[in-house]
Amino acid sequence: NEGKAVGEKLVTVEDIAKEHWAKFGRNFFSRYDYEGVESEKANAMMDHVRSVIASAKKGDKFGEFELDFADDFEYTDPVDGSVASKQGLRFVFTDSSRFIFRLSGTGSSGATIRMYIEQYETDPSKLEMDAQVALKSLIDVALETSKLEEFTGRDKPTVIT
Repeated sequence: NEGKAVGEKLVTVEDIAKEHWAKFGRNFFSRYDYEGVESEKANAMMDHVRSVIASAKKGDKFGEFELDFADDFEYTDPVDGSVASKQGLRFVFTDSSRFIFRLSGTGSSGATIRMYIEQYETDPSKLEMDAQVALKSLIDVALETSKLEEFTGRDKPTVIT
């Protein structure tokens, strides 16, 4: 906004974001945290998701989404080559949408289940949608696939980011 005359409209972060989305599309992202879940229930849910992954194959339909691949993600450090396994149970679809389940803190105070949801959008009519609205169908598929409510008794997350 340097060089703008007094009273002249300033360029906002929102203006920059909307211009970027119009040119490149938008990645919608959300994270649902379910904190303080009984460890046994959290582990049972994750085992269920692993069983879904074990039987899933490319082309399977999950709601409106077509599966590209599903796996138990592992990360290889590019510097030292160390491998961190079991980094998340990941479902990636042919349109690049994905959801991931991660489990942490399975100690005596309970576990935290984190659900990550991401979807790329280029439709100009959808670029300014609220992320929760834009991701609703993928969130619903993730919750249905995991049977999270059935396993944990939780009907909503503790935190939504």
